[in-house]
Amino acid sequence: MSRLNEYREKLKSLDDWIPYLKQISGLPGPRGNLELAHAVAQEGKKKQFEHLLSIQAEENTPEVFLVFCGVMGLAKLAGHDPMLFDRLRGYASDPRWRIREALATGLQLVGDEDISLLMREMQKWSKGNWLEKRAAAAALAEPRLLKDPKVVSRVLLLFDTITSEMEAAPSPAEEAFKVLRQAMGYCWSVAVAAYPDEGQPMMEKWITSQNKDIQWVMKENLKKNRLVRMDANWVKDCLKRL
Repeated sequence: MSRLNEYREKLKSLDDWIPYLKQISGLPGPRGNLELAHAVAQEGKKKQFEHLLSIQAEENTPEVFLVFCGVMGLAKLAGHDPMLFDRLRGYASDPRWRIREALATGLQLVGDEDISLLMREMQKWSKGNWLEKRAAAAALAEPRLLKDPKVVSRVLLLFDTITSEMEAAPSPAEEAFKVLRQAMGYCWSVAVAAYPDEGQPMMEKWITSQNKDIQWVMKENLKKNRLVRMDANWVKDCLKRL
């Protein structure tokens, strides 16, 4: 039995999940227990997620793991209740980075069931603030969601639009912009590796940008092993041109 299934079975046997979740949350520490969070998202109900979301929690605490699970669970439910997307969008700008990660991870669960729905909603979010753009990009930059070339093509166009807006940013020093920049430093590589025929020329367009932030984004993507495995000579050529 996988660890995920072990956690799911354990949760089914408990009336009160919170002590158990806090005990093996992995926090404080460098990494929360993601397998456990996935189990909560799979087994939980909306009432339980709402309770977890109501908990006051600081970063890197067992309590923030509870909120993490609540966000992931609520995001999964959005696949069957799209009205929840408007509420979830607020978590894109949460000051706690773990909660922003919970949102992106939870949105990917929507994509597992209905990638068209996720794509439509992320198109809306990509028109929002820097952190909403970041949530949209991070949610879609997942290899398991990028199997259909038509989907990857739409994701590449979304990344292209976000990058264009970054290049024209009036205040690139603000923290929210830096968070987006960090995400875009890997998102391009995921989509390009999924559909090289379209992704490589689209990414090459940004290699010649004179904007330092865009140059940084492209360099970070070109460092990713997935691109080196895809086409080492192309990567080498792009790095020379930067």
